[in-house]
Amino acid sequence: MTAFVSLNGPDNSGKSTQARRLARSWDGFCDLGPVHRHDPASWSRVSGPEFGMWWFTTSTTEELTHLLFSGHEARAQALPSGRVGLLDRGWHMLLATAVATCAVKESLPIEAAWDRVLALLGTQEPHPAEVLVLLLPSPDTERSVAIAQSREGRPWTGVYLDYQRHLHRVLLRMAGRGVFAGVVSGPSHGIGETHALIRRILAAHGVNTSSGPHPVQEGRLP
Repeated sequence: MTAFVSLNGPDNSGKSTQARRLARSWDGFCDLGPVHRHDPASWSRVSGPEFGMWWFTTSTTEELTHLLFSGHEARAQALPSGRVGLLDRGWHMLLATAVATCAVKESLPIEAAWDRVLALLGTQEPHPAEVLVLLLPSPDTERSVAIAQSREGRPWTGVYLDYQRHLHRVLLRMAGRGVFAGVVSGPSHGIGETHALIRRILAAHGVNTSSGPHPVQEGRLP
């Protein structure tokens, strides 16, 4: 049986909305959420008003990568027996986050940042294995960033905008390499249609959420 399903994508792609919906659709899921939930002590030491400064300036790539993946390991260990873990951002999404941040922080090309982070991890394979679904506003980088930014309700500027552009590029590169079990892309999909597409992808990879969804109000992705 598949042990983990991850929903991945940049900010404002609908990950959390769809994770909640999946968790409600089938009681076999255990919604494990994001990594910071499972390593609160470490995250509390760096969070707060200066979190952005720590993330992009004062932290090292080693520190940030360790923070992300130690939380991921703790999250995997929290899965109850007999359930399928539902992850808000899986192993490859955390890799994309670390790579994009490294590229911005150290002024590196994406491939060099990719190699640097993988060298720190010591592996190119996710642990534990996941069925990965990517939610992406658009298959075009600039269009995708523009859509995601418009959903934020305020403009992205400076280093954060630079980071988002790198993140979208890394995710598109991963998609081109066949990392994800499926990609749901495009701003025209409503929440219900996106949910149906995700369930279809999961069913094709052996995750049968056949108990049927509870009624949820329809709308566009946030």
